[in-house]
Amino acid sequence: MGYSREIKRKAAQTLSERRLDAEYKADKLKQHIFSTVPEAEEYERKIASCGINAARTIVKGGDVKEKLENLKTLSLRLQREQEELLNLHGYTRDDFRPKYHCQKCSDKGFYEYENRTLMCDCLKKAMVDAAREELNRNSPLTLSTFEDFDLKYYAMDIDEGFPRSAYDQMSAILRFCKRYADTFTTDSPSIFMRGLTGLGKTHLSLAIANEVIQKGYGVIYVTAPRICSVLEKEHFSKNRPEVSTEELLLECDLLIVDDLGTEFNSQFSNTALYNLFNSRLLSGKPVIISTNLELRELRDLYTDRFVSRIIGQAKRLEFYGKDVRILKK
Repeated sequence: MGYSREIKRKAAQTLSERRLDAEYKADKLKQHIFSTVPEAEEYERKIASCGINAARTIVKGGDVKEKLENLKTLSLRLQREQEELLNLHGYTRDDFRPKYHCQKCSDKGFYEYENRTLMCDCLKKAMVDAAREELNRNSPLTLSTFEDFDLKYYAMDIDEGFPRSAYDQMSAILRFCKRYADTFTTDSPSIFMRGLTGLGKTHLSLAIANEVIQKGYGVIYVTAPRICSVLEKEHFSKNRPEVSTEELLLECDLLIVDDLGTEFNSQFSNTALYNLFNSRLLSGKPVIISTNLELRELRDLYTDRFVSRIIGQAKRLEFYGKDVRILKK
């Protein structure tokens, strides 16, 4: 999956914090038990001594089988006696063990299975959560879902110049976006969303992102002005990051670019955006692009080649209706 190094780092940190917290709590409880039942601590020392002596026996070599068997028998007897003592005071030996969030990997993120090291589901989930947080941090509104996209704000009357009502059009777009999210793969087509402000382009983009992230894919949501600003800053900076923003934008599984056409227009921004979109389209990686501009305005702002490349390779969704944000007020 196309998670950035920062997402992976945050996920690993989350698991590390869980592990340390579990071990800290277990150690704290263990010390409390020993202070309450001092004899239990003495048993613990004797059990540990059996382990140390077993290791020494192996190092010395020779005929160690009988010695190891005796040490094992002694250790098991001490553990039983300690367990009985602890039970009298309302505790068990299990109280000494950390209560890890994930029992499969002990919050390490990886586990051994048939001589293979496998990534645990808890680490995948931590990366999903980290990616969701990153999306939320960069999005202009809280994470949207398909469930809170309300069609009641779209009129059922057909306005002059339109082939059907805003309600019918947006119902079809909503169904398409749901199906797109449900069946998303890294080979999914790109989407070009066009329509006036406040018609739900950002909402549905983020709703798709929400579903796609939960499937474990790497998603980046960013506005066109933000892309151009960051890329230009890095391009002319003497201190380049270890992993450039351009690399992240090119490598993620789904790139969502909102508000195309609102960035500061320059030769650099036009070239940077074209190269970004073109590179992803050539590699078959999907992009969702949204804009408030008419096609003629886009052609005036960029070039025919630029606009044709975007529209020719993407599923075009035309948003109808009146500004939903105003209607909600």
